[in-house]
Amino acid sequence: MIHEILQRPLAVFDIESTGLNKKTDRIIDLAIVRIHPDGTQDAHSFRVNPERPIPKDSTEVHGITDDDVKDAPTFKEVAPQVVTLLDPCDFSGFNVLRYDAPLLLEEFARVGVPFSMEGRRILDAQRIFHIKEPRDLSAALTFYCGEMHLGAHGALDDVLATVRVLDAQFERYEDLPKDMDALDALCNPRDPRWADASGKIKWQDGDLVVNFGQQQGQPLRTLAAKNAGYLEWILRSDFPDDTKDLVRNAMSNRYPDPPSA
Repeated sequence: MIHEILQRPLAVFDIESTGLNKKTDRIIDLAIVRIHPDGTQDAHSFRVNPERPIPKDSTEVHGITDDDVKDAPTFKEVAPQVVTLLDPCDFSGFNVLRYDAPLLLEEFARVGVPFSMEGRRILDAQRIFHIKEPRDLSAALTFYCGEMHLGAHGALDDVLATVRVLDAQFERYEDLPKDMDALDALCNPRDPRWADASGKIKWQDGDLVVNFGQQQGQPLRTLAAKNAGYLEWILRSDFPDDTKDLVRNAMSNRYPDPPSA
């Protein structure tokens, strides 16, 4: 059991938020389970008012609406209690290194509550999963075909191994689609809200909005009027052509019709 290796409490936590931008999005739900070296556990949950509307696409993921948080305390109000729970803990979670911990640190900094990761050890369940259960071609050939990939990373050997894996997948999974359109939809899913192929620009409430970086959620119309330099940076940078076309047209006040609901 995990508690048997602990020298101090382990805080396992998970966050639901207004979006995926660790710099600008806000926590709306925070759960912490502390596991102690003696095996005891205590669970704590905080519903938080993010002080901003929750985007519809985020609500579709976690089911939390503006009404659910309207009477909840702000993060500034709960931050002192959260700090107390997290000290002197090591950290754990699923993808905690790349998402939950950075977002939590941003929230503490935003409300002026001192908090440091210094000296905290990290146990990330997702990282262990990826290390112990590799999902590369060699692993797929072993799993589906019972073969070792002796020619790994030679181009032709890799292609032949992929063909073997595909044949084995269609034999194993009878419910796989039997036509390329349906297989493309399965393997290359595209969010209907995306306005470009990579999802850098998406439709939100009838407007084209940026879907990445510090300007995530900002309408192109607003940026074209107030921050054209940001759009010019996109045009100068290594973005796909269809993304640049949308940005270039926005700077000329040309916008496509939004998709039908």
